[in-house]
Amino acid sequence: MGVETVKLAENREQTQEFIKYLLKDIRAMERMLESNLFEKDTVRIGAEQELCLVDKYGKPLPISMELLEALDDENFTTELAKFNLETNLAPLNFEGNCLSKMEENILRQLDKVRDTIRQFDGDIVLTGVLPTIRKSDLDIENLTPLPRYKALCAAINKLRGDEYDLRIQGMDELLMRFDTPLLEACNTGFQVHIQVTPDEFVQKYNLAQAITGPVLASAVNSPLLFGKRLWSETRVALFHQSVDTRKVGDHLRESSPRVTFGNEWLKDSILEIYKEDIARYRVMLSSNITEDVDELLDNGEIPKLMALQVHNGTVYRWNRPCYGISNGIPHLRIENRIFPSGPTVSDEIANASFWLGLLNGMDEEYQDITKKLDFDDARMNFFAASKLGLDTKFKWVDDKRYSAVDLITKELLPLAKKGLEKAGVDDGDATSYLDIIKERTDAAQTGSYWMVKSYNSLTKDISREQALSAVVNAMIKNQKKGEPAHKWGLAKLDDMEMWQPSSLLVEEFMTTDLFTVQKDDIIELVANLFEWRRIRYVPVEDDSKHLVGLITMRMVFREFNDIIHNKGDTSKSVEKIMIKNPITIHPEASILEAIDIMDSQRIGCLPVVKNNRLVGIITEQNYMIITSRLLRRLHSDEDKNKTDSEKLSNE
Repeated sequence: MGVETVKLAENREQTQEFIKYLLKDIRAMERMLESNLFEKDTVRIGAEQELCLVDKYGKPLPISMELLEALDDENFTTELAKFNLETNLAPLNFEGNCLSKMEENILRQLDKVRDTIRQFDGDIVLTGVLPTIRKSDLDIENLTPLPRYKALCAAINKLRGDEYDLRIQGMDELLMRFDTPLLEACNTGFQVHIQVTPDEFVQKYNLAQAITGPVLASAVNSPLLFGKRLWSETRVALFHQSVDTRKVGDHLRESSPRVTFGNEWLKDSILEIYKEDIARYRVMLSSNITEDVDELLDNGEIPKLMALQVHNGTVYRWNRPCYGISNGIPHLRIENRIFPSGPTVSDEIANASFWLGLLNGMDEEYQDITKKLDFDDARMNFFAASKLGLDTKFKWVDDKRYSAVDLITKELLPLAKKGLEKAGVDDGDATSYLDIIKERTDAAQTGSYWMVKSYNSLTKDISREQALSAVVNAMIKNQKKGEPAHKWGLAKLDDMEMWQPSSLLVEEFMTTDLFTVQKDDIIELVANLFEWRRIRYVPVEDDSKHLVGLITMRMVFREFNDIIHNKGDTSKSVEKIMIKNPITIHPEASILEAIDIMDSQRIGCLPVVKNNRLVGIITEQNYMIITSRLLRRLHSDEDKNKTDSEKLSNE
């Protein structure tokens, strides 16, 4: 959402005034289309690179405002959260060495931000969803302190309410409740633009929709969120839910989310999209608009269509129509929003090359894709690819079925090559980048596959949090080398930076797979839980997940000792013996604070509570694991330092 002067409409009158400007903009664009005012003789491409700011442990570093000041470069701009940043690239003519030139421009920008962020003891990483992000990082305090972001969050909360549930089912299941739209900030992407003429917009836009699924299948790079293995491109599900303003009703009423693939093929004009978005989606934001679009057109000037751009920025189509002005001449673009950031810049340019080549090469093969492929199949292909990546089975034109690998390598890559040749792109550029897609597909190693496989391997020996840190740090190292992800070796324990206990939060190490009882349950059930699950503490909660007590193994042993001596009863309820007001801790407290509490109170566990609900538990066993791994790592580093010293002395 790049428009700076947006605000939340404060009353009905402001909303009505904004809608009037919005409708005027639609009529003005219609007039401009009829008068052939749009640029037609030049095709440009462009991109926007989003990135994550991380500390030396690979965790979010919320310093974007300070970093921007240090960068002092207008090509960098803010994102929703203070731990993200975006760099905008200058448009290039779609010809010659434009692809390698785009890569060169991105690398130059990334080198600049890497050099600058060193003074903050940080680094950057390109990834669709940062694996090490924690729920505490999504606190509203990390919202970028600019009016437009505050207005956007306020508008979403106004339409949806202050609390909502996130549910994503993949290899694991994520079910969490959030109270801020900052969840959207987990996503970072690589957005690609191509300029098209009004006459070809419908055909190109429909082709963009048709190829979205297959192109995404080989580009997925977002499988991990909060330690859960979810979709291959979790960004899709996460973005869909994080800004969804719909509410559940009693009847089966059609309702479209603001993050949308669309509902049908485009038929006549770009105006269909803008009109549908006004018809379907309530105005969320307004702006101080002063331009008289009719007067400007009458005087031969080109309007900015500010109201239309503001509203368009609050409807998140995966293929978004865009209006812009270059050198005083208006133009139309298609913005591809499906690609995640990373794994490397080479991977990103390869993804862009594949997409751009197909858009430019499929029109001769499929002059009207809408007669060859059903729209619902195109949409389902997209969601299937988001979930499964290269394991997707696609329903393609003329009702043919393809595996992702066969469709990409046998059908689409040759068409993309023709499309790049048709545009006049250098053969060296076209071949080198499309070969990355082919090799990645043949190797079946997308960024997502690499992340999950590395994570699975690491968690056999180290904790979930250490594994996530190692994955992120391995990504950073590989991204600096620049080799495409299909050539990466798996992340190793050595990729994990040495962390300090004082920097760790309870939520990073607490046990969340809980076995609980309720106060009316019998003690015999608790005893069996201790034996079956090999645990020593069982929280007591009510139907709303509120913590009401705690049972320890020692308490149950004492009860069974009384039973042996005919003093007890196995049918006694949990309520009779439980600790009714156990000491608790917040998930965002530090590990050291939890240790101090347990030591001073002489207790073996701390239930973890947030918003009066039980979310986890920390026990002595958690600390034993942390301590043993920390000691092993210290020992390993001492051996390494000793070896290095011996080498130096021998020299």
